[in-house]
Amino acid sequence: MEAEEKGFVVKDKRIFSGESEGSKQEAVEKPAENASLKEEPPKEEPPKERARTQLPEVNFSTFVLSLSSSVLVHLGEMADPNTGAPKKDLAMAKQTIDILGMFEEKTRGNLNPDEENLLANILYDIRMRYIKEK
Repeated sequence: MEAEEKGFVVKDKRIFSGESEGSKQEAVEKPAENASLKEEPPKEEPPKERARTQLPEVNFSTFVLSLSSSVLVHLGEMADPNTGAPKKDLAMAKQTIDILGMFEEKTRGNLNPDEENLLANILYDIRMRYIKEK
């Protein structure tokens, strides 16, 4: 007689959001294809293109400069990195300026003098540029 290979059955008894015990659907039964646990090798993703330039260390100064660069892009003073063409979006520029202003308010007293000066000078500059564009 041939030995019959028996698999195992997986029953999912989890409750998903919006379901209650009473409304839970019947457990899903899925017989295993093979009794042995064979793992499929992970599918390889295509290699991602590496950045051509080294990214700067993320610290307070680079974060503030990044947000201010974003404002300049939204004001149309710098080319949009996605399209390569300047594009004005004053609403986004104002929102980013407001974020930097909130950041200044919330970090008051916790920054060193260089960081305070950097944030104050950048905020002054981008606010004046925004007023000029408006």
